[in-house]
Amino acid sequence: MLKQVGSFDHVPKDDLLARIDRLRHLMADRGIDLALLVQNVDRFYFTGTMQKGIVAVPLDQGPFVFVEKGTDRAAMETPLPLTPVRNDREIGDILRDRRLLAGRVGLELDVLPVAVFERMKRVLGFERYGDVSEQVKEVRAVKSAFELDQIVRSGEMLTRVFARAREEVREGRTELEIEAALMAASREMGHQGFLRMRGMNQEMMTMTVQAGFTGAVPTLLDAPITGIGVTPAVPQGSSFKKVERGVPVTIDYGGGYNGYITDETRSFVVGELAEVFRRPCETARSIIEDVLAFAGPGTDCRDIFRRAEEMARKAGLSDFFMGHGEGKVAFIGHGLGLEINELPLLTARHERKLKEGMVFAFEPKFVLPDLGAVGIEIDLIVGPERLERVTTGAFDLVRL
Repeated sequence: MLKQVGSFDHVPKDDLLARIDRLRHLMADRGIDLALLVQNVDRFYFTGTMQKGIVAVPLDQGPFVFVEKGTDRAAMETPLPLTPVRNDREIGDILRDRRLLAGRVGLELDVLPVAVFERMKRVLGFERYGDVSEQVKEVRAVKSAFELDQIVRSGEMLTRVFARAREEVREGRTELEIEAALMAASREMGHQGFLRMRGMNQEMMTMTVQAGFTGAVPTLLDAPITGIGVTPAVPQGSSFKKVERGVPVTIDYGGGYNGYITDETRSFVVGELAEVFRRPCETARSIIEDVLAFAGPGTDCRDIFRRAEEMARKAGLSDFFMGHGEGKVAFIGHGLGLEINELPLLTARHERKLKEGMVFAFEPKFVLPDLGAVGIEIDLIVGPERLERVTTGAFDLVRL
């Protein structure tokens, strides 16, 4: 008999059934008769286990939680009934016997490799198919009370690590030395060890420390501040750059508790902040204060972006807002949950209104070419009437 080591919360059965029910409603609207979920995070979201297999969600029966490996552990982790199988051919036999492959099959086409898709199509034997990924992401966008509790616990890691950073950020220390100390503390708290990001070639460091010009070097990652890392093989993250007096140090850190990710940024400075960074720092804070004052359920995400962009323009900082040159990004916020790039996405183009239960990171940042970057990122829950912070600590510039 397996024994669980450590502490975490199992996903309640009622939560899982409610998620599956919401997915079915969206599948029906899309004309999808059967969803086949292969991606790890989606399978975990709908079952509470990530053991190897496929989750099949028909419109009018099931779901079927097929498990090829890790059956005993899966039984310990999910309250849903399991169907042990040896391979995907057995999955196909079971689904065909129930005539579930005759209709339109929904697949996670945003993340499913072509080779895997072709094998599934051949072995399982379906002909008609469509994309169910948008429906999955819509269901995941609104968090339950259980999920919000996990996110708040993840946020507690942020509060404690940023408090510890006051002791670790010192003149002459390298970005990597600071990160190493903070990540050690983070793992001792029970951090899950890495962050998940949806999409091909999407990778995210758990923490990135930038101490000057390294925060102004763009890279492939769709983020305003990425760092340069230590090798072209991993072109992001902390480096051997040393902390300088008067130059801001940004620490972008993602908490991870029971799968749920939080993501915030704080800025630190040894001594007095150099004059060139002062207005960007003050403007970032003003943008944060503005969104907390006006946004809530029903707010259009486009309006949030446009208001922030206008504040940056009035401050004379448009060229440096959310990156510079080819490093500029088109968003100021992104959803959080089991992945770091969930819905909602806050841009000038994506029409979406905030709903109670959504969670997103809001990150006004400014990048000054060849000098460095400064900014703030806080995580926000859309409450019944207003936005509520995930963490409780101050987000002001920390002077050391």
